[in-house]
Amino acid sequence: MKTVALALSLFFVSIIAMAQEKTGIDITITIENVTSNEGKVLAGLHTEETFMKGQGIQNLQSSVEDGKVTLTFTNVAPGEYAISAMHDTNGNNRMDFESNGMPKESYGMSGNDMTMGPPTFNGAKFTVGNEDLEMNIRF
Repeated sequence: MKTVALALSLFFVSIIAMAQEKTGIDITITIENVTSNEGKVLAGLHTEETFMKGQGIQNLQSSVEDGKVTLTFTNVAPGEYAISAMHDTNGNNRMDFESNGMPKESYGMSGNDMTMGPPTFNGAKFTVGNEDLEMNIRF
């Protein structure tokens, strides 16, 4: 009887361990040029369908310490993605704009494409494979 109980215990422990296994990769972003510790940094992981259209498929936020932020998107499936990030200095959870349409708050994208005009998915996209990724984003 003890053998059956032990075998069942090991079986259930292995099922729990498998359920907790990582199902995708992690993407860690670091932003080191945040101009102040005010507010928070918001970041979104986007597909081409969600890019520049609102919330991403994963959304994170972090307070700023010494002008630096590190965020990690977890369990990301293979595919093409882009990351957008912004420094929400006033805490209203959205980008604020000047009357001429220029952003009031700092922002950046994966790929660090800083050309004039609005960011594009093609300028910010990267491919997720089978290994964890680390990248720096500049504001």
